[in-house]
Amino acid sequence: MQDLDSANAYFKKWYFWATHSRIHQIVRVAKTLKNHWDGIINYFHNRYTNGFLDGLNSLIQALKANSRGYRNDDNFMTMIYLRYGQLKI
Repeated sequence: MQDLDSANAYFKKWYFWATHSRIHQIVRVAKTLKNHWDGIINYFHNRYTNGFLDGLNSLIQALKANSRGYRNDDNFMTMIYLRYGQLKI
């Protein structure tokens, strides 16, 4: 893939410049991007994001907050399945 190779080459050049810029915030951003570079490239291969999982987690956290607690984890999982499992009862 030529685009992937050129993107990696450009990032390496930019990363070198950013880490030698002596601007603390830019160095932090560059290191963060380097740590997540595989995931960034993976998005362009698969076009998947974690948006669906974040939304589902938000719904589950709201269920937990509205319930004011469950006796055990099994009851909590049962409520998650009943509420969001799209079960045909």
